Amino acid sequence: MCRNIKTLYNFDPPATEEEIHAASLQFVRKLTGFHSPSKANEAAFHLAVEEVAAAARTLLESLVTSADPRNRETEIERARARNAKRFGSGNNESST
Repeated sequence: MCRNIKTLYNFDPPATEEEIHAASLQFVRKLTGFHSPSKANEAAFHLAVEEVAAAARTLLESLVTSADPRNRETEIERARARNAKRFGSGNNESST
């Protein structure tokens, strides 16, 4: 699950609320082991997601760097190249 949490800092454009919420949801899911909480735990689960999102937002807004912002498209291409190297190209056609 945590592999789905993406780096959100120092991108142009900055991380969206949806990205921060998605990362927070994945984090809380990992901590609890719940994909969907029971009714008894639902309020606590959703409160935790909102609190983690607020902390993440505060952190992202507080960080400073002299590095140029990263380009999302470039980072996506780099990730694809790493995945292709690690797992293969995904093209599993066999020749006959």
